[in-house]
Amino acid sequence: MSSILKETSGGIMRITLNRPDSLNAFNSEMLFELQDAFKEALNDEVRCVLLTGAGKGFCSGQDLKDFEAEKKTFKEAIETKYNPLIMQIVNLPKPVICGINGVAAGAGLSLALACDFRIAVESAQLIEVFINVGLVPDSGSTFTLPRIVGLAKAFQMCSTAERITGSEAKRLGLVNVCVQTPAVLKAALDKYSKKYAKMPTASLGMIKSLLNNSYSKSLAQILEAEADFQDKAGNSNDYREGVNSFLEKRKPVFKGN
Repeated sequence: MSSILKETSGGIMRITLNRPDSLNAFNSEMLFELQDAFKEALNDEVRCVLLTGAGKGFCSGQDLKDFEAEKKTFKEAIETKYNPLIMQIVNLPKPVICGINGVAAGAGLSLALACDFRIAVESAQLIEVFINVGLVPDSGSTFTLPRIVGLAKAFQMCSTAERITGSEAKRLGLVNVCVQTPAVLKAALDKYSKKYAKMPTASLGMIKSLLNNSYSKSLAQILEAEADFQDKAGNSNDYREGVNSFLEKRKPVFKGN
């Protein structure tokens, strides 16, 4: 059985973590399959990626049995399996939507935080669980988490392994949308993925790049980058379609370029 399920239709690549018996804990096979999937997501036919988990959980983090069996150092495992995947997601010039259908713990939470738009069920549990086994957060959590919730709350979550429900995650800004049931989650993921797949993809990619670089650039650098990207967007087919549809009083049909 493949550790992930993947299919592309209507401009949406749907990826499902598929180890439900372990709450979709990461093993090497899953991590390398995810890296391959996000390479495929660079294809023009893909305009949005939807990532969720099979069964009752999103991802419970690293499968410790698998890690111990491989006998790699933590640094080797992180640098070959986790870091490349996180960078692929963050640098993908397309929106990545995450459906948190249950527990998102450890590196599983890091994976969710690397995505651009998160939807969770109320009963979901988001946990920076590393400290419970004497480890520190990895896979980008110490980068993304404080930017979302602030330094004090990030330290609290990382140092106490506090369990954050889907409802609380919405209040903290950790997720964009919170829904009541898995059925509603499925409908919401379908709604938002279809919405993003019909939007001006290249412009979404540029927005993503600007925002992801906003903390590390000066205002002058951001203003320059905005001008450069606006020039590209203003010369795109989607801009012409947007203007024409406005003048013709109809809905635009964006092609993503």
